[in-house]
Amino acid sequence: MTAFTMHTDPSHGWLEVSIRDVWRVQLDASDFSQYSFIRGERLFLEEDCDAPLFMRCWEIHVGPLAITEKHSGYEHWIRALTRIRTEIFIDDEIIF
Repeated sequence: MTAFTMHTDPSHGWLEVSIRDVWRVQLDASDFSQYSFIRGERLFLEEDCDAPLFMRCWEIHVGPLAITEKHSGYEHWIRALTRIRTEIFIDDEIIF
């Protein structure tokens, strides 16, 4: 079973996954909203739509997963990251 981290602050949360994890379940940047973020090879998928989509795909393509929560009592640093953008294309494929 693979474990992922859900980062939360008082008003929202984001599931941390790698770009490779996303590709492994046959998703790409176009599948996620503007409310998710990226830093290097790590994506932080917003909790309401993007994280559940990823988790459903993971369970279908890979198997069970576990979630560990890390809570911040203050506004989370994830909010300052770059948002996932879907308008970057190379060879007609959307990339991160």
